[in-house]
Amino acid sequence: MSKEAVTGHSEKAYALLKADANKILKLIDVQMTNLTMPQCPLYEEVLDTQMFGLSREIDFAIRLELIEEELGKQLLSELERELAALHEASTKRL
Repeated sequence: MSKEAVTGHSEKAYALLKADANKILKLIDVQMTNLTMPQCPLYEEVLDTQMFGLSREIDFAIRLELIEEELGKQLLSELERELAALHEASTKRL
């Protein structure tokens, strides 16, 4: 495979992972905005499942050498900070 093709696949893989991360961010934002059901088990389950799925996608892309490990960790770290902020905001409302 040519270097251009590999670069194209890497960019596409990162764009797809970033899009999935943005979907999770939107879920977090909706909950942060509303905070009507703090610590809703269903909502927490959805976020946990989405985060786990994204972490597996990132791991797969890293193993295929489509993205750098540090880039994948950075994506997850950003989401984890947002989740921590959501958790903190929901516990303050209790």
